[in-house]
Amino acid sequence: MKIFRRIMKFVILSSIILFVLFFGLYGYSKLSMKLEIRNANNIALYDKDGNIFFMGNGTNEWINIEDISEFLIDATISTEDKNFYNHFGFDFLRIAKAGWTNLINRKALQGASTISQQYVKNLFLDFDKTWERKWNELWLTLNIEIHYSKDEILEGYLNTINYGHGMYGVMNASKFYFGKSAHDLDLAEAAMLVGIPKSPSNYSPLINFDLAKERQYLVLSQMVKNDYITQKEMDDAYLENLEIIGKKNNINLSTVMYYQDAVMKELESIDIPKSFLDTGGLKIYTAFDINAQKTLEEKVNNNLKNNDEIQSNAVMMDPNNGRIIALLGGRDYSLSQYNRSTSSYRQVGSVIKPILYYDALENGFTASTCFTSEESTFVFSNNQEYSPRNASDVYANKPISMAAAIAYSDNIYAVKTLLFLGSDSLISMAKRLGFTTKMNSVPSLALGTSEMNIIELTSAYSTFANLGYKVDPHLILKILDKDGNVLYDANEEKNLILNSSLVFILNNLLTNTYDSSMIDYNYPTVIGIANKLSRKYSIKSGTTATDSWTVGYTPNLVMSIWIGYDDNRNITNNDYMYSKNIFADTMEEYLKDTSEEWYDIPNNVVGVLVDPISGKLINDKNSKSKKKVLYYLKGTEPNDSQIVFDEIIE
Repeated sequence: MKIFRRIMKFVILSSIILFVLFFGLYGYSKLSMKLEIRNANNIALYDKDGNIFFMGNGTNEWINIEDISEFLIDATISTEDKNFYNHFGFDFLRIAKAGWTNLINRKALQGASTISQQYVKNLFLDFDKTWERKWNELWLTLNIEIHYSKDEILEGYLNTINYGHGMYGVMNASKFYFGKSAHDLDLAEAAMLVGIPKSPSNYSPLINFDLAKERQYLVLSQMVKNDYITQKEMDDAYLENLEIIGKKNNINLSTVMYYQDAVMKELESIDIPKSFLDTGGLKIYTAFDINAQKTLEEKVNNNLKNNDEIQSNAVMMDPNNGRIIALLGGRDYSLSQYNRSTSSYRQVGSVIKPILYYDALENGFTASTCFTSEESTFVFSNNQEYSPRNASDVYANKPISMAAAIAYSDNIYAVKTLLFLGSDSLISMAKRLGFTTKMNSVPSLALGTSEMNIIELTSAYSTFANLGYKVDPHLILKILDKDGNVLYDANEEKNLILNSSLVFILNNLLTNTYDSSMIDYNYPTVIGIANKLSRKYSIKSGTTATDSWTVGYTPNLVMSIWIGYDDNRNITNNDYMYSKNIFADTMEEYLKDTSEEWYDIPNNVVGVLVDPISGKLINDKNSKSKKKVLYYLKGTEPNDSQIVFDEIIE
């Protein structure tokens, strides 16, 4: 009995405190300035030319409440907040019921947010569960209830809510899903739309039509329960055959949304005010190049059109400032919102080798440095063995130069180089280039068995493309608040971290991967796309059992492309050419109207005519050998008796 009295006292005391707080907050809100909600929390994204390519939470497609379909209004109120017109921002009976249900079941099964509270949440750029956040939500809810009519609040809510696929506001959503104004929605269409905001990634009819229909059925049932429609009207609406369009007027799904998602993820890491109360909305200026993005997506879709299951991600970056001008996180945003470019890590295969070979050049190697390419088994402590293999088991069975090893992506040469330098040296070089993922100190590291992210990989290659300068990869250039005050300006400083002359040598070695003059006992790895290339590129491909990569660049553009399956199944022989063709098709199309640029020879570098396979200097004895100009630091040019490093080790 005493316990019961204590509980009752606690409940009564708590109720009094809450009552006092509520009316104290009511008075504070009453005296506070009326907040402008019509354009609250605009998030406008601008491309590189200053044109808006995305706008959320308040758009040019704002529609007045009297022009919205009555079916949609009734469905929204019935489903989201049936007492909307009778409460003062908070439905206390519903809160108590939800709290009791959750307490009994010991987990959150029901929520009790009103339309006013949900609208307030749309006025924030972040959803941190802090006391400050909850306090702001509480008083802002009271503020709009005091200063605005119910119709004005409902109008604002319907014009800012997220209906999926980047569609904020009912007018945008109506046109996107059904190709019509929100004024013309019938009951079936309205019920389908109202079901989406609870979880757009699940209830969008473009993603999962069956789940969307289940949600539509629930919305219609609530409308019957709350006397908005009859059972027959519900049955007829549910059986109606809906035509889902899912189309924007100017830019399709993937083009905008993967990039937009990446921008919003980057925004989270930038220290700026993220609530409407502090900013009144944001203008975010980005590096987005719509022509690059459209070209990239078109070439991916064209090359993969006969394989519905295989996935792709890709990044295009300006190496001179780190600006990401195009980004693809998957093949179709309507089917998968998972952004592989920002979130996935995959084994990179042989695209790690240029990092290894730059490290070797810094440690005294040259384009003519030789190791023997042959079947090899390496024995380590405790009699552990490692037997790497070349693709298709093709070996030179003789010493080959670094130039040849790069052209053929020779695995034996790469492992011997790693063992000669030490794996810690490669790990240190990778960190210098900006990789943050852990790399295991094992011999297979030379063959790209570590998992990496495509943005970090593209950034590392940018350092090669700009002759040794570290740039920070970024999408956001500048952020302004609604009054034009600059909240953030990207730091695009370049820091020299590599030897530019050695990078020049490496960049030219990477042109051998598609050079027909390198055809010998083997073929260069990307010779298959040579006929597509109209200008000079540095290119490296890489493959594992589950991944196919191509990364390449000119002095002003770097592109990385990954192909594989989300479930990590092995890729087939036919899959290996996809990334190479997408690279060639995209770069050639995007650069077709630009002049070709390449690197000037540094003063301390000299070009020498050599046999590119053996690395030996051309003279009378080998005048019939293959001939190619390779580059060297002055004083490191080869002679006709080039040293083979295997012999030194032995």
